[in-house]
Amino acid sequence: MGWVGALLAVGTVAVIIAVLYRPLGDYIAWVYTSQRDSRVERGIYRLIGVDARAEQSWQAYLRSVLTFSVVGLLLVYGMQRLQHVLPLSLGLPAPSAPLSFNTAASFVGNTNWQSYSPEATLGYAAQMAGLAVQNFTSAAVGIAVAVALVRGFAYRRSGTIGNFWVDVTRGILRLLLPVAAVSAVVLISAGVIQNFNGFTDVTTLAGASQSIPGGPTASQEAIKLLGTNGGGFFNANSSHPFENPTGWTNLFEIVLMLAIPFALPRAFGRIVGDNRQGYAILGVMGVLYLGSFAALTAVELAGNGTAPELAGAALEGKEQRFGIIGSTLFATTSTGTSTGAVNSMHDSYTALGGFFPTLNMMLGEVSPGGVGSGLYALLVLAVITVFIAGLLIGRTPEYLGKKIGPKEVKLAALYILVMPMLVLTGTALSFAVPGVRESVTEDSILNDGVHGMSEVLYAFTSAANNNGSAFAGLTADTPWLNTALGVTILLGRFLPIMLVLALAGSLAAQDTVPATSGTLPTHRPLFVGLLAAVTILLSALAFLPVLALGPLAEGLM
Repeated sequence: MGWVGALLAVGTVAVIIAVLYRPLGDYIAWVYTSQRDSRVERGIYRLIGVDARAEQSWQAYLRSVLTFSVVGLLLVYGMQRLQHVLPLSLGLPAPSAPLSFNTAASFVGNTNWQSYSPEATLGYAAQMAGLAVQNFTSAAVGIAVAVALVRGFAYRRSGTIGNFWVDVTRGILRLLLPVAAVSAVVLISAGVIQNFNGFTDVTTLAGASQSIPGGPTASQEAIKLLGTNGGGFFNANSSHPFENPTGWTNLFEIVLMLAIPFALPRAFGRIVGDNRQGYAILGVMGVLYLGSFAALTAVELAGNGTAPELAGAALEGKEQRFGIIGSTLFATTSTGTSTGAVNSMHDSYTALGGFFPTLNMMLGEVSPGGVGSGLYALLVLAVITVFIAGLLIGRTPEYLGKKIGPKEVKLAALYILVMPMLVLTGTALSFAVPGVRESVTEDSILNDGVHGMSEVLYAFTSAANNNGSAFAGLTADTPWLNTALGVTILLGRFLPIMLVLALAGSLAAQDTVPATSGTLPTHRPLFVGLLAAVTILLSALAFLPVLALGPLAEGLM
C-alpha cells in the first residue's frame, strides 16, 4: 500500500465529499430557512406548546438548549439506574451512580465517552431509547447552535437568532433521521448486524465455550457516525467486525463522519448570501485535515520503535482488513471531527503517532469538526483572525459586514480559553491532588512514565472537546475519572455554546457596514492561510508545554 494507497484512499473520500458538498449543503440551508412546516412538525410544536414563527433572543435560545439537554441528561441517567427493571435489559444490573452520570453527560454532550464495555453493561432498552436517541438530539443541538451563529452574521438589527425548538426538530426529522435510516440499511447490506438475539453461546474450534453478543447495531452505528457521536455498540467500537466488517464499510463510515461537517460551510455561504465565504471555511478545514492525515500516516508508515521494526510495520492495535492507511484515515477523521469512534487502538500507535490524534482535538476539532460545533468553532476563530488582521493594518476589524468590536472579541477570546483551561486543569488535578493521584497512578494508568501522562492528557482532551476516543490503556471507570470527565464534558459542551449564542446575539443586533478598500477580503487564499495559521498558533501556545511532557517526550526517547 504505502503512499500510493494513502493517496487513493484520501482521494476517494475527497471525491465523494466534493460530490456531496453542494447538494447536501444546499439542502441543509433549506432545512433551516424554509418557511413551511410538515404535518409531523406542526404536531410536535402543538404538543410542546411552541409557536414555530416566533423567534427567540439569544438568552431564550440558550435557556431552551439547556432545558432540553438537562431533561435528556436526567432521562439517560434514570434509564441506566433503573435498567434492571426495564424490558430487554438482558438480565444486566444497573451501572453505578458515577458511571451512569458519566455516560449520561457523555451522550448528552455529543461525546460518547465510554468507561465501560457496552455489550456487557447496557441492555437494549438503555442502548436504543437512551443512548441512540441522544445521538440524534445532541447532534441536532450542535447544528442548531451553528445555524444560530450563522444567522447572527446574516441578520440585521435583529434581537433574535431563530427558534431552538424549530431548529432541533427540523435537524432531526429532515436531516439526521432520513440519512441515518438509509445509512443503516446500507450497513446491514454490508454485514453489520441488526438483531435482538442477546448472547449466543457457541463452541470454538479449540473446543472452548464463548458467548457472542448480538444486538441492534446497524441502526446505532449509522447515527453514531453521521452525528459525529462515536459511541460503539461494542467495546471494540468500529474495529469490531459486527460494526465495521470490510474495507468498503470502513470507507463508508469515514464518509458518514465527514459528510455534514464538510457540507455545513456551503450552508453557511448560502445563508449569508456569499458562497465564497463557505469555500474559504471549507479550505481551512481541508488543509488541516489533509495535513494531519499526511503527518499521521508518515509516522505510522515509518514505524519507528523496537516492536514495529521487528514486526516490519506498526500494526499493533490495527486490524489487518484495514491496514495502516485505513486506520490512520479513520483516526484522522474521528479526531478531526468530534466523533471519537475508532477502528484501531490509538494507545498502540507509535509514540509520535499518538501525538497527532491528540493534536487534532487540541486544535479545537475544526478539521472539519463535529456536526455544527466544527463550523461555529471555526467562525469564532475567524473573528479572532480578522481582529488580529485589523490590528496589523490599523482598522476596525469587520467580518461579513459586521464590526468586530470589544464585546465580540471578548466573547471569542473566552471561547478559545475554555477548552485549554478544562484540559490542563483536569490533567493537573489528576496528578496533583493527594488521593486522586494515587487512584490515577495505581488504578487507572496501565503504563508508567510519560505514556501514562499521555493517557490522562488524552482523556481530558477528548472530554473537553466532546470527542470520546481514548488511549485504551486508561481504566476510566473510577469515581474520580467518571466524575471529573463527566463534569469536563458538560463544561466543554455548554460553556462554548453559551459564548457562541451570546456572540450570535451581538452580531444579529448590528447593521451591516459596506466594504471599503481597507476591508480584509475573507474569501481569498490569504485569509484561508491566515485563519489556518491562527488556529495552529493558538493551540501551540496553549498546549506545547504539556505535550512536551507527554507524547513529544515519548517520541523523542
